Amino acid sequence: MYRLFVAIDLPSDIIARLQGLCGGVPGARWVQPEQMHLTLRFIGEVDGGIFQDIKEGLGSIKAPAFSLQVKGLGFFPPRKTPRVLWAGIAPVEQVSGLRNRIENRLIGMGLEPEGRKYSPHITLARLHDTPLARLGRFLAGNSLFATEPFLVSEVHLYSSQLTAKGAFHTIEASYSLQAG
Repeated sequence: MYRLFVAIDLPSDIIARLQGLCGGVPGARWVQPEQMHLTLRFIGEVDGGIFQDIKEGLGSIKAPAFSLQVKGLGFFPPRKTPRVLWAGIAPVEQVSGLRNRIENRLIGMGLEPEGRKYSPHITLARLHDTPLARLGRFLAGNSLFATEPFLVSEVHLYSSQLTAKGAFHTIEASYSLQAG
């Protein structure tokens, strides 16, 4: 079985900027730099035959390259106990359009649609018993966080292996986006 997802990798300078945020929040389990990415579609577990179909099928998606910026911070779920601290992106339209192409291709191949609304973000930390006041101060202190824009020219199909030491991600295939 393969546990799959499709994602955009972040340039190393963007990851370094995000890493600079990782501290000062009690109860936060910070994401390792090599696991920072922008998930477009979590696929889940599939067998080897479906894995090959997905790997080939995603290659038929045509989409333009685009510029993206990491901008803003927040947490999930809103209005409930915070569980995930995230960085947002701007603009959202190109990412959502690409994600919809991927989603439609996967549905066309017989996979179930993703059940929840897509909310593009980069997970920075998983939160456990984090005091809301401390999280609020962290968010207020970093409210103007934004990186320089960067070019998104490819997406990747990843497999993820869960271990006692955390998840290990492996690129299974890469797909180029067309130059604008």
